[in-house]
Amino acid sequence: MLRRFTKFLGIEALTIAIVTLSVPLPGRTAERITGYFAPFKDFSVSVRDLEAFAQEGKIPAEYADLAKQTPPAQLQQFRQSLRQRFEVSTEYVSQFTSAPLTEKLLERVGESIQTDGRRNGMKSLRLALIRAAGDKKQGLTAINVLRRFPGRQINLNLAEVFTIYGNLTELLRRRDSTILAFNQIADAEAATSTTDFSNRLDLRRAGTFRWQKRQFEWLDRLRQRMVPGDLYLPQATSNPVPVIVISHGVAEDRTTYAYLAQHLASHGFAVATLEHVGGDANRFRKYFSGLAPAPKATELLERPRDISFLLDELQRRAQSDPTLSQIDVQQVGLVGHSLGGYTVLALAGAQLNFDRIERDCNPNRSVNLSLLLQCRAKELKPQRYALKDPRVKAIFAISPLNSTIFGQQGMSQIRLPVFLMGGSDDIVTPAVPEQIYPFTWLQTPDKYLAILDKGTHFSTQTISNSDSVVPISDSLIGPDPAQAKLYAQALSTAFFQTHLANRSEYKTYLSAAYAKSLVQPLLQRIGQINVTKANNSAVTASGSLQLNLVPASAAESLVQVLQQDNALTRKLVP
Repeated sequence: MLRRFTKFLGIEALTIAIVTLSVPLPGRTAERITGYFAPFKDFSVSVRDLEAFAQEGKIPAEYADLAKQTPPAQLQQFRQSLRQRFEVSTEYVSQFTSAPLTEKLLERVGESIQTDGRRNGMKSLRLALIRAAGDKKQGLTAINVLRRFPGRQINLNLAEVFTIYGNLTELLRRRDSTILAFNQIADAEAATSTTDFSNRLDLRRAGTFRWQKRQFEWLDRLRQRMVPGDLYLPQATSNPVPVIVISHGVAEDRTTYAYLAQHLASHGFAVATLEHVGGDANRFRKYFSGLAPAPKATELLERPRDISFLLDELQRRAQSDPTLSQIDVQQVGLVGHSLGGYTVLALAGAQLNFDRIERDCNPNRSVNLSLLLQCRAKELKPQRYALKDPRVKAIFAISPLNSTIFGQQGMSQIRLPVFLMGGSDDIVTPAVPEQIYPFTWLQTPDKYLAILDKGTHFSTQTISNSDSVVPISDSLIGPDPAQAKLYAQALSTAFFQTHLANRSEYKTYLSAAYAKSLVQPLLQRIGQINVTKANNSAVTASGSLQLNLVPASAAESLVQVLQQDNALTRKLVP
């Protein structure tokens, strides 16, 4: 036992501090990194030895025995993490690390990675990151940040490192056990179905409607705020058609879910993809270039108001524009991703829960990254905000954040149909606290939960790293993003046809059996399927990204799973 603990104090502790905490570890001609954990003896390693290990693979003599006990794959991962270079400018790092959310994260990291006097290392870490980014030769790597950390020594508070590691381990264990139980519940649901979907309409395919795209940029004079976006209008429709509005996440824009807008328009819906100018990709580009201030907490209120204004404006302009008169603005569906998921939940009637916000955010000790954003609601005046829009009839939320900002009390106020979609490997809005728990809190009888097994926060997005505000690696995107888009297309079409267009024949698609049928049999039958004409990408029948879905009838079983797990563990999120 002591040997294993001693091993943890060495390579494992350094690995956690560098890899698990999401930002590179600090260091400068801080010559040494010292870990302390009373009552055990401090351990220390020189930055120069770490650099030799990173560049040449040399193990310091005093750590030779420890290295032999460490799996080679873990040593290699540690070495790679020290050398990985991030191509970003000094200005970008300076602005990024001064953003409110990043400051909170650095403050949390600084409790583990401390200065000479064992004080919070946030400021020193930020300075080291900026200095490393400005080094044209070595660039922003963990080992270069180590070199440039102010002071002679970096102190690792291993008690705090172990706490974070323990919380992460427990979160992952909780995730794995809950997802396994969720999949078993979905399997049991699917086994009761006798429907053969191989001869049914394939909802992943584009529909029969042609559509036209129109850009708009309208000014909300009351708020002095622009609301730009794109409209996708189906052609040859004789009756007013429902409208679906798509709300993007942080640092995204109208193009992020354009493929989904085009798909839904081809199935006869009018679709609007707007941009929330207070926190879209363009705003973040300006911010990181020093040309605009950081987004404000009031974006939590302005985003829902953007959509309500858009609906008002569509109705007003329809009086003089015949092409808009086909839109039924009293029959509205919403799609939202991440912070856009929060947005559509607010418009559906979820109320901000300031008691929950106060409890979870003072202080925020969670390893749930989405709480960094949810806790910005502390900056709002605690009162009841009228964000609900009665024109909204159904919502489809992808990887939404809501566990703290709404909590059970806020989520239980929604009474209209809700579809929640998440990914088992989402590290931004983790599935258990942000989708599975909230699904059980919803009181609407028309609720659905789909989980992409191995899916991530970015699985369903259109991502172009050449134009991305924050480059996203393939590992963060996860396997088969084209397949994930197909799932989103099929399920959102079934949901909105059922609960927005009121076509009951589509309800059978909102089932565990249909989700199962999407994964392999239909893919094998048709070989390759285009996501949409505009997306022009294909997916093969690899089946590596699994999909499971449960309806409202499974909620009680999920509650039992969560309660049983709670009985076995200490307090966890949410």
